Amino acid sequence: MKTVLSTLNAKYIHTCLALRYLKAYSEPEFPVVIREFTIKDPSLNIVTDLYSQDPDVLGFSCYIWNIEETIKVIQMFKKIKPETKIVLGGPEVSYDVAHWLDRIPEVDFIVVNEGEETFKHLLTQIQNNAGYESVAGLGFRKDGKPKINGPREKLDLKTVPSPFRFEEDIASLSKRITYFETSRGCPYSCAFCLSSIEVGVRYFDPQLVKDDLIFLMDNGAKIIKFVDRTFNIRRDYALDMFSFLIENRRPGVVFQFEITADIMRPEVIEYLNEHAPKGLFRFEIGVQSTNDAVNELVQRRQNFEKLTRTVTTVRDGGKIVQHLDLIAGLPEEDYNSFRKTFNDVFAFGIEEVQLGFLKMLRGTGLRLTAEKHDYVYMDHSPYEILGNNVLTFDEIIRIKQVEDVLEKYWNDHRMDHTVKYLIQHVFESPFDFFQEFGTYWETRGWSRIGHQLEDLFTRLIGFLRESAPEALPVAESLMKLDYLERQQFKPRKPWWENTQNKEENSRILSMLAQFPEVIDGFPSLSEKDIHKHAFVTETAIDPLSDELQPHQENDYLLIALFDPKQQSTKIFTASKSSLQTKRDA
Repeated sequence: MKTVLSTLNAKYIHTCLALRYLKAYSEPEFPVVIREFTIKDPSLNIVTDLYSQDPDVLGFSCYIWNIEETIKVIQMFKKIKPETKIVLGGPEVSYDVAHWLDRIPEVDFIVVNEGEETFKHLLTQIQNNAGYESVAGLGFRKDGKPKINGPREKLDLKTVPSPFRFEEDIASLSKRITYFETSRGCPYSCAFCLSSIEVGVRYFDPQLVKDDLIFLMDNGAKIIKFVDRTFNIRRDYALDMFSFLIENRRPGVVFQFEITADIMRPEVIEYLNEHAPKGLFRFEIGVQSTNDAVNELVQRRQNFEKLTRTVTTVRDGGKIVQHLDLIAGLPEEDYNSFRKTFNDVFAFGIEEVQLGFLKMLRGTGLRLTAEKHDYVYMDHSPYEILGNNVLTFDEIIRIKQVEDVLEKYWNDHRMDHTVKYLIQHVFESPFDFFQEFGTYWETRGWSRIGHQLEDLFTRLIGFLRESAPEALPVAESLMKLDYLERQQFKPRKPWWENTQNKEENSRILSMLAQFPEVIDGFPSLSEKDIHKHAFVTETAIDPLSDELQPHQENDYLLIALFDPKQQSTKIFTASKSSLQTKRDA
């Protein structure tokens, strides 16, 4: 009996951990082939590939981001190979099981919730042509009607074999994100989250976890993302794992964790700030809302004072990148309340702020009580809200405009100097900048087209000309700095028109070759190398200083020196008058 497990990922770089657990648990009794695709792959191509495997049993791992595409594949496949048993599993089909059996008649079985034991038991019954009533945690049809067997007892995670030792995965470890879990379950009961449904937290064998991590690093894994819902729920466990990863790290590897910031103990942060190499760890922190009344409505316990302490202490340590999540559309969080939540979080000044929209996931408490807050939401995945009693669809559209430019202008870190200036000195708040710019962006149709890097600069300039022309001299100077800092080679055509006199620039570069000491720290280079690898432009301010008031128009020079061998860039600034004075001296 040949078994094939498949899923449609959002992108190729993502790997499906669930399929590998099923394969590891089912073998060697039931050999399993894994086939992974993306949601952008044509359905016919996917069906053709799966058909070539000639499976007797074909399983799909289902999530909100792939269920609709998966249904198309199933329906097409069943037409050409109707004798194949189709099995579904995953969070999207583990709730409202009868609904899915009715909606997709091509599906034979649904594995509910944790699947390792249930799936293997099902394969045994299929192979033996036995009945299915004894398979706990299974949904199927009996006499043409949906039947859902009773739940299965929780698996002893210490008995689960490693999902990371398959030979066929090793070659791609360095190219993909490796998802990793050391525990299952969540101690919290947030009404919008599926993780809250499973009571309690269970752990895998710590030594086997460490052995797997060493194996993955030794075989080239570069990004290992822990999917534990609250990695730091046990202080001693988290500290032990952090210490292990620091001591056993390999060059270039990065570990990502979902942590709960308000329970992070100060001594753990102190340890990380002292011992963790910069860039080794990334923290994802679900803030969602800073409105206490909103958090109470979704049964979310959060101490914002302690969360602030953690985020700022980690930030000040400078070792760990932080990614903070927000959810728009929570109960009783209107537009103004969400604006405050956004600004509260942005005030931390951390690297990434993720703005998401509430999804009414099947099985969650919030979906079951949606009528209390007049929620309107999509009938099909991703079940995103369209409005509620305090947030209109018009306001949701406006917040989506914030999301679009937030990703491009903050999270991608193309213009850090510029954006910090605009949100601190020009616009009333960070939210107001992103909202006004996002609305400007959307009215011009830019959210529906692609963008070159230079386009992002010229479009921001266009927005500022209309909304804050007084800020243009400083903003344009900082934008030149942002642009040049991120170039690895001397640009042939920057986004702005370089209007200064070319002969004057040439004289400046020749002077620096002869008198590099006129600019502090400027290296001693030959005139040929300086002319080849240096770029000069005028600015209204010294963009490397804290002085943000232009004294006279374009009095400063910004000099970028590119090192093509190291693919690095050094930035220098000086006023024209000071250069002349030092040269004359």
